Amino acid sequence: MLDFTLKRVDYAKAKKLIELVVSGKVHGYITPSIVHIVGYWLTKEYGAKKAKEILLTLLVDIKIIDISHTITLTALHSKINDIEDALQYYAALNHKLDYFLSRDAKLMKEGTAVLPIISIDDYMEIIE
Repeated sequence: MLDFTLKRVDYAKAKKLIELVVSGKVHGYITPSIVHIVGYWLTKEYGAKKAKEILLTLLVDIKIIDISHTITLTALHSKINDIEDALQYYAALNHKLDYFLSRDAKLMKEGTAVLPIISIDDYMEIIE
């Protein structure tokens, strides 16, 4: 989300992925904490009004999934040291998503066969 909304390093890849979500060819999911994080950075970059517009536009097609107390505890007890990553991953795992997309190479090594953590490039190869 940050790569797309802030036009960062992997903007073109993120844009292609968002276009697939908007077209309905794939489903996109995030947690409320991602809205929080992206909202913070968008507000710093563009101001609150523009940040809200961007988020509201994206959330037409990207759905919010939540995480329970029990799953939060499971994430905190997991082998994933980065708390934010652990919470995101276990929320996705709990919601039985097919893939978890990240460009964090270290995190990719910590996924399970049930929910592989892959790059946008690898995901594009799978769906094409």
